[in-house]
Amino acid sequence: MQHSEKKSMLCPSCRKLINRDEPYCPYCGLSKPGSVWKKTTPSNLLRSPYDMIKIIIYVNVAFYVFALLLNPMALGLSANPLAFLSPSNNSLLLLGATGTIPIDKLHWWWTLLSASYLHGGLLHIVFNMLALKQLGPFVLREYGVNRFFVIYTVTGIAGFYLSYLAGVTLTIGASASICGLIGATLYYGKSRGDIYGQAIYKQVMGWVVGLALFGFMIPGINNWGHGGGIVSGILLGFLMGYNEKHRENQLHRVLATICILLTAGVLSWAVLQSIYYSLT
Repeated sequence: MQHSEKKSMLCPSCRKLINRDEPYCPYCGLSKPGSVWKKTTPSNLLRSPYDMIKIIIYVNVAFYVFALLLNPMALGLSANPLAFLSPSNNSLLLLGATGTIPIDKLHWWWTLLSASYLHGGLLHIVFNMLALKQLGPFVLREYGVNRFFVIYTVTGIAGFYLSYLAGVTLTIGASASICGLIGATLYYGKSRGDIYGQAIYKQVMGWVVGLALFGFMIPGINNWGHGGGIVSGILLGFLMGYNEKHRENQLHRVLATICILLTAGVLSWAVLQSIYYSLT
C-alpha cells in the first residue's frame, strides 16, 4: 500500500501550518507558499525565527574571540573594566573596523557592514548582546524575521556611515544596529497608538534617553552611530511597515536574502584577509 505524499507544510512567511497546494496562505496571504524557491530562501531555512537572534549573537562572539586570537600578545588586560580583554586595534582593523581610517586611506567601504560584528572589550560585547537578546524578540515578533534582519543590517550601515561623515576615525560595535531596532520599535509604538503602543513608545524612549546620557558621560562612545541607527530604524519601520499593518511580502524576503548573503560574504572576506595579513 502506498502512502500519500505529505501535503502539510509551514508557511514560509507566517510559519503557520497550511496545505502545500494552497494558492494563497489563508493566514498571511502569501502567494503560492509551496513554491520551492520561496521555501529555500536563507531566512526560511531557520527552524524558528528566533534562531536569527542566536545566530547573530554566535557570530559576534566568534568574531570577538577570533580578534583576541589574532594577536594574543596585545590583549587589553587593563584594570579599566571597559578596556578589559580588548583586542588590538590592528586586529580590529584587519577584521573590518570602520571609520575615516579604513575608508579614506584603504577604501574599505565594506567595513560599514563588518564593524557591526566587532567589539572592543568583554563588557562591550556583553552589554550589546544582552540588549539584542532583550529587544530583538519584540522586533522579530512585530516585523517578522525578514524585516528584522533588513533593519538590523541596514541601520548598522547607516549609523556607521553617518559617523564616518562626522569624522569618526575608527569605530566598531553592534550598538548602531541595536539602535536601529530601537528606532523601529519607536515607530511601532507611535504608529500603533492606544495604551499598548504608548507603553512601548515610552519604555523605548527611556532607552534612548539612557543611551544619550551614557554617550555624553563616557568618552569614546559613537553617538553619531547611535543616532544614525535610531533615525534609520524609524525610517525603515515606516517604509516597510509591521505585521499589524502589512504582512511580510516577497520584496522583504528578497531584501533579507541580499542582506544575509552580503553579510556572509563580507565577514568571510574579513576573516580571510585578517589571516592573510597576519601570516605575511
